[in-house]
Amino acid sequence: MVRKTTTLMALLLGGAAIPAAGNDSAPAPAWIQASGVTAEGLNVARQFGAIESVQRITLSPQGGKIAYVTNAGDNQVLMIADLVAGGQSKQILNLAPTDGKFGSCRWATETRLACSVNLIVPDHGQLITYTKMFALDSDGSHVVKLTREAGSHAEDDVYYGGGLLDLDIPGKPGTVLMMQQYSAGEQAGNRTDNSAAGFGVDEVNTVTLERHRIEMPSLTATRYFTDGHGTVRLMGRQERNDDGYLKKSERYYYRLPGSREWKPLSTVSDLEDEAGFHPRAVDAATNVVYGFEKKDGRDALYSISLDGLATRKLIAARPDVDIDGLVGIGRSRRIIGTSYATERRAVEYFDPGIALLSRQLSAALPGHPVVSIIDSTADESKLLIEASSDTNPGMVYLYTKATRHMEALLPVRAELAQRTLATVTPITYTAADGTAIPAYLTLPPGSSGKGLPAIVMPHGGPAARDEWGFDWLSQFFAARGYAVIQPNYRGSTGYGAAWYKSNGFKSWRAAIGDVNDAGRWLLSQGIAAPGKLAIVGWSYGGYAALQSAVLDPDLFKAIVAVAPVTDLQQLRNRAIGSINFPQMDAFLGTGPHIREGSPAQNADRFKVPVLMFHGDRDQNVDIEASRYMLGKLRGAGKQVELVEFPGLDHQLPSPAARTRVLSESDAFLRRNLGLPAN
Repeated sequence: MVRKTTTLMALLLGGAAIPAAGNDSAPAPAWIQASGVTAEGLNVARQFGAIESVQRITLSPQGGKIAYVTNAGDNQVLMIADLVAGGQSKQILNLAPTDGKFGSCRWATETRLACSVNLIVPDHGQLITYTKMFALDSDGSHVVKLTREAGSHAEDDVYYGGGLLDLDIPGKPGTVLMMQQYSAGEQAGNRTDNSAAGFGVDEVNTVTLERHRIEMPSLTATRYFTDGHGTVRLMGRQERNDDGYLKKSERYYYRLPGSREWKPLSTVSDLEDEAGFHPRAVDAATNVVYGFEKKDGRDALYSISLDGLATRKLIAARPDVDIDGLVGIGRSRRIIGTSYATERRAVEYFDPGIALLSRQLSAALPGHPVVSIIDSTADESKLLIEASSDTNPGMVYLYTKATRHMEALLPVRAELAQRTLATVTPITYTAADGTAIPAYLTLPPGSSGKGLPAIVMPHGGPAARDEWGFDWLSQFFAARGYAVIQPNYRGSTGYGAAWYKSNGFKSWRAAIGDVNDAGRWLLSQGIAAPGKLAIVGWSYGGYAALQSAVLDPDLFKAIVAVAPVTDLQQLRNRAIGSINFPQMDAFLGTGPHIREGSPAQNADRFKVPVLMFHGDRDQNVDIEASRYMLGKLRGAGKQVELVEFPGLDHQLPSPAARTRVLSESDAFLRRNLGLPAN
């Protein structure tokens, strides 16, 4: 086997032998001709399949520079723009797929960045993710490894090489706090330290690499929270049972100001039902922790004082949807608001000045987009803002408070800058049992909205929901002339525990019933032309697309499933031996639904063609799920095709791969819906 490391990976992984990942190159003429993709279809697919032009953008402490990640083909590129010297972007680092993907990049100082890289590696039949951290100057020089060396005497390899907890350490410019993984058997001086294993916290200078251990490693530690100014205030712990599996509860502890003693804060008693207080952020100014907990069956935002009195205060709650987001600002992530999604996402700001500014900016910008604060300078005098909507993929702006001047910096999707996009309309439809199901309807620009080829597009998860805004998948199909409906079926999150039910696998009949009823609604309203209805889904959405044929084989005329779960028992079996097997086992449950709710176990029910796509480094849904489904459908004499992408994960983060998914799906649907190839 050919083994390859780049200079950066050799630095971060210490020369470890990493198998070269496959790379889906530009679409080959063979598959274009075989699938009937037209030149126009391929061109539109390339526009919508392009990866975002701006990813992980961040503003330097004094506001003189921005750093962001973009793509050059399948490679990721770290860019720096000097805003003082005209704002011209300059490439300082290029990551090939074999190097991994950027996890984050933040400014440690005005001229130095701390970044993480994730690399998925096959290892003895499993896919392992290495996370490593490094620092470099804004001109790309002085690259150093921040991930600590495990040492030659370590018994277990360290896969998690660190994550940033804090950038703002008083009196220590360039120093960051990192959560790090320690392995048993590491050498400590002249002795082997078997007790120092698990997650701990280090204080690391990004220039000199001077390192101090702030929190001793613990095998039960799962996460740490700081106050945004260099002090660790909270810790999460999840213990294991006698068999070595993780328990189903997680406990949180806090410290009084100036103390090192851990005191109990809360217990999340069941990680599936999420009962209990989930801390999310510490506010140093008020000495409270913000977190979410159920109120009347829906998530609400609370604060708990960290002064020993544990004074609890309800901050925000709604009777219709979950409060599910916290909004922070700046290097210390000062909490300034909370958010929730009804038909559209809304933010309730605690800071009146920020609230007024948000309203003013939204009103002033074309199309009244949603305005989000991405980052700020250390003193919050300059704000990095993104404005987006359903018909606007996003524009990044720099706002200066003193002059009230806002400057457009970068489009989030440059390839779509000149394209007219489709309007997304929140709607509701009635399920078979009379329940009103919220959904989003996207119609082709300029269409009458009647007699169209149409697609039902269930979201992934299932612990997720669709929201109003730009969506590259639905917008592509709308651009190709399809109506698209995205249902927030029962089993989705965001609408409370009763709506989530027992999750979309245990309660698959309700979830898939709602998905199929979305198709029936399109037909009943005359939006979908008879015989022109298909279903397309990714992840759980791919599962839903396949399982829709088990529930009603005659409803859809073609099925596209990307990275789908296909067999619930197979999904359970993949978790056997992992430390979180009890969680997966409880999540899936037992009973007739395991077979009845598995598309692969009901392949004989399928009547229409199926097209699947899957990356072979998918850690969310193993590619064996699609291969198993392929075999089952072929064994039942059904029409099915599987396209595999070597070296790609669950998101297929490759413009070439996404272009193929879009263009080939479009051509497949056109053939099977009786549409002209154009």
